[in-house]
Amino acid sequence: MVSGAAQAQSTYPARPVRVIVGFPPGSGTDMIARFTANKLTERLGQQVVVDNRPGANGIIAAELVAKAAPDGHTLLAMSISHTMNAAVYKLPFDAVKSFTPITQLGAGPLVLVANMSFPANNAKTLIDLATAKPNMITYAISGTGGINHFAGGLFSRITGVRLVNVPYKGGAQALTDLIGGQVQIMFGTAAITLSQIRAGRMKPLGVSTPKRSSLLPEVPTLAESGAPGYEMNTWWGVLGPAGMPPTVVTRLHADIAALLGQADSAKRLESEGAVPSQLASAEFARMLGSEVEKWTRVARDANIKVE
Repeated sequence: MVSGAAQAQSTYPARPVRVIVGFPPGSGTDMIARFTANKLTERLGQQVVVDNRPGANGIIAAELVAKAAPDGHTLLAMSISHTMNAAVYKLPFDAVKSFTPITQLGAGPLVLVANMSFPANNAKTLIDLATAKPNMITYAISGTGGINHFAGGLFSRITGVRLVNVPYKGGAQALTDLIGGQVQIMFGTAAITLSQIRAGRMKPLGVSTPKRSSLLPEVPTLAESGAPGYEMNTWWGVLGPAGMPPTVVTRLHADIAALLGQADSAKRLESEGAVPSQLASAEFARMLGSEVEKWTRVARDANIKVE
């Protein structure tokens, strides 16, 4: 008799695979999901289709996947916001236990950037200014409870400085006002800040990763510039519903790892300000749990609440 797991392995995929994305077409998560889906179609021998279900910062899409059959034919392309949602929303699922982690796709830094006329040229000077004048320096956030809101909350938690967040409806408007001087600093993804930095429209003060980024090797880390222990990656990954057959998880992880190892994959991810990463399922599961705990602490300490 063929076991259920073995049978799942031998017949998977039996039909097209649907990858749910909780953000609109053109978003960072969407673009990485589409690139991965196209590559995965070649390896699986079945069409891998991206299905955009935007809304509620990815919660709608995550709920669809949490309730789907755990056979590997419905997957979730997600980002770090999945773990931040758990810190500020009452979710209709458990951000970790309701899913089968498959792999992380890529990770990259946030860049603390400033308007060109801002008096600080590095994070240490920024901290000194903010310490001397609390609640005087403004930083842009693209929505309450979003990634740059948490980045600022973590920065304040570690350094003790008090900054004033200015909410925007999206990153594009926030960048425009930063360049124009209506707001002073912002924690932005490398994908949206690199071109502006290279064009001389804003200046980098530090990167959020524990080691300097290959994307901006000359820019110090925040941890070495007055915020010891500061660490924050923006990242993307793939989850399935809880209870997926281990053999299907292994197959998906192996195929995704292989496609991420191709040279054009590294180039494509670099355009999103990231580098490929291939965490195994168990390691990715531990990371998800750790991230939820971390952002729950930051939300509490920085009083980040979504009404």
